[in-house]
Amino acid sequence: MWKVESLQRDLAAGRTSSRALTEQALARIAEPEGEGARAFMQVYRDAALVEADYSDRLRRSGVVRSPVEGLPVSVKDLFDVAGETTRAGSRILAGAPRAAADAPVIARLRAAGAVFVGRTNMVEFAFGAVGTNPHYGTPKNPWDRPKEKTGDAARPGGRVPGGSSSGAAVSVADGMCVMGLGTDTRGSIRQPAALCGIAGFKPTARRVPRQGAFPLSYTLDSVGPLANSIGCCAAYDAILAADGAGALPALPPRGLRLVLPRSSALEDLDPEVEKAFFGAVEQIGRAGAVITELAVPAFDRQAEYFRNGGFAAVEAYAIHRQWSGRLADYDSRVARRVLLGKDIGGWEYVELGLLREAYMREVGSLMAAFDAFLLPTSPCLAPTIAEASASDDAYFRWNARILRNTGLVNFLDGCAATLPCQAAGAGPVGLMVCGVAMSDRHVLAVARAIEGVLNPGA
Repeated sequence: MWKVESLQRDLAAGRTSSRALTEQALARIAEPEGEGARAFMQVYRDAALVEADYSDRLRRSGVVRSPVEGLPVSVKDLFDVAGETTRAGSRILAGAPRAAADAPVIARLRAAGAVFVGRTNMVEFAFGAVGTNPHYGTPKNPWDRPKEKTGDAARPGGRVPGGSSSGAAVSVADGMCVMGLGTDTRGSIRQPAALCGIAGFKPTARRVPRQGAFPLSYTLDSVGPLANSIGCCAAYDAILAADGAGALPALPPRGLRLVLPRSSALEDLDPEVEKAFFGAVEQIGRAGAVITELAVPAFDRQAEYFRNGGFAAVEAYAIHRQWSGRLADYDSRVARRVLLGKDIGGWEYVELGLLREAYMREVGSLMAAFDAFLLPTSPCLAPTIAEASASDDAYFRWNARILRNTGLVNFLDGCAATLPCQAAGAGPVGLMVCGVAMSDRHVLAVARAIEGVLNPGA
C-alpha cells in the first residue's frame, strides 16, 4: 500500500526512484487479469517515464519540488490536460477539441513534481454514485473481486466501485498510483473511497479551483484526492489548494469534541456498516475523545435539499441542453437524471438557495463548539454490479442509498474526509469526519488523529 511519507523516505534514502515507482504503477495498470483496462481510459506510459526520469535528475541535484515529488498519480477523465481530449466518461465529447492548457489543479500537481500515469474512468459526466459506465466499462471493486475466468455465476462481474470517481478509487486501491484526483458533487470522492476501502477528502468547494474540470453542478462541485491514508490526502490537498498550509497540526484524540448526529443518517444501515461504524465510535471514545449525541433535525430534511435532483439536476440541464438532440448517445440513466432539471422553475432554484443558506446557518450554529461530526460514509456495503444494474429501478435505488449521507456535506458547503473503519478481512466501511466551510485543515487533522486510533501506522 503506497503512502506519501514512506515513499518519500525511500526516495530520499535512494532505496527507490521515481522511475522504479512509475514502472511499478504502469506494470499494474497493464496486468492482463487486473482492472487497468477498465480503470483507465488513457495511459500516459511514455510521458510518465519522461516525467519520472526528470524528477530523479532533479533529486540527484538536490531539488525536491514538494512532499509528493516523483510520485505517480491518476487524473479523473473530466480534467483538462494540455493536448488531450476531455471526454468526461462520455461519447458526446469523444471528438471534442484537445485542451489548450492544463486545468489549474493539473498545473499545480505538475509544478509539485507529480508523475501523471493516466486518465481514469468515471460515471459519464460524473452523474452517478454506483460507478458504472456502459461506454467504457466498469472497474471492479477490489473487495470480493471474483476472477472472470472461474465462471463464478453467483457473483458475475464483482462489486461496484462507487462513483463517480470509480477509476480513481480502483487505481489507488490496486496500487496503480499513489493518489487519484477526483471530484465530489454529492459524494463522488468519498463514496468510491469508502466502498473500495481507501481514504478520500472533499474540500470546501471554493478552496480548490474548478476551472478546467467539466462541471456537473456549479454550486456543489469540489475537487480533491483519493489516497491510502488521511496523511496522503492532506499532502495533496495542500498542493491542490495552494494555501501554504504546510504539515497538519498533530492533534491527540484525547479531548477532541465530536458530534454523533441523531438523525436518519444513522438509521437503516447495513448490519456490517452499523457494527463497524459504532464499534469505531466506541474505540474513538475510549481513546479520550468526547463524543456528544445531538439531535440534528436538519439532516432529516434531505428530501427537500435534493428534490427533483436539486442543484445538480437544474445546473446539469443548463450545461447539457446543447446536446438535447443526442440523448441516445448518453448512458440512459445519466440522461434521465439530466432531464430532471428541465422543468425546475426559476422560483424553485431561488428557494433552494435560500433553503441552503438556512441549513448552513442551522448546522453552523450547532457545530460552533465542536471539532467535527461523524457519520457512516455510505449506509451500505458495495452491491454487486449485477444487482445494481439489474433494472433502472434497482440502479436508482442503489444510487440513492449509496449517496444518502455524503450529500449532506455538499449542501452544507462543508468539507469531509472518509477513512476505513472495518475490521480486518471485512467488507470496506467508511467513517466520515465532517466540518463546516473552510475548516478543512482542522478536519483533516481530526481525521488523522482518528485514523491513528482505528488504523495505527496508517
